Amino acid sequence: MNQQELLKILELVKLGAFSPEKAAERLKHLPFEDLGFAKVDHHRALRQGFAEVVFGKGKTPAQVAGIVRAMLRQKDSHQNILVTRADAKTFRAVKRASRGANYHASSGVIAIERSKEITGKGTIIVVSAGTSDMPVAEEALLTARMMGNRVEYLYDVGVAGIHRLLEHREKLTEARVIICVAGMEGALPSVVGGLVAVPVIAVPTSVGYGASFGGVAALLGMLNSCASNVTVVNIDNGFGAACVASCINRL
Repeated sequence: MNQQELLKILELVKLGAFSPEKAAERLKHLPFEDLGFAKVDHHRALRQGFAEVVFGKGKTPAQVAGIVRAMLRQKDSHQNILVTRADAKTFRAVKRASRGANYHASSGVIAIERSKEITGKGTIIVVSAGTSDMPVAEEALLTARMMGNRVEYLYDVGVAGIHRLLEHREKLTEARVIICVAGMEGALPSVVGGLVAVPVIAVPTSVGYGASFGGVAALLGMLNSCASNVTVVNIDNGFGAACVASCINRL
């Protein structure tokens, strides 16, 4: 439930179209619903502007599907439902809970789109260095889109062929926030940051040879960026980058 939905219920009570008892019934699972194995935060959208996102890794398919069902039971909510780091087996369980669920295999994202409302003020652009970085970039793109943003992308524009990025310089300057995904040495966010006047959220990926240390080299490179508009999230955390970008884009 978000702020608009809560205000609608309160307005109906004020007009006499809803009894206080009926309103209380609608609100009884706020702030959370205890499923035993999970406490589903139905209050999240009211506090933060988007419903709780389910992290699928480490949960059984039945647990993920149970959480999704609890979210779907909120009849007044039209919030999109997102599951990250899911596999095909988990998707099959979620699909039984909602025929509207879609699985994006490359990123492991399950999306149940119930609203196409755009709440972001501008455009978020997701930029990735190489094709191998695309799964993380896709997680960021899908998350940002499901959170009500206009999203565009530029893939495979890394520093090994910098002319590929510079061809889109004008497009980059039109973004309100940029998410920049890169592995190897993690140089791309510094380059992008030097070209634009907006926040650049850098996402190091675990892509690279041995000395990349599973993304640690990219992480350290991004943390040491000399571009002052670059900030960094954790390794492979496309979801976290999209959340921060969405918050900035709503301001």
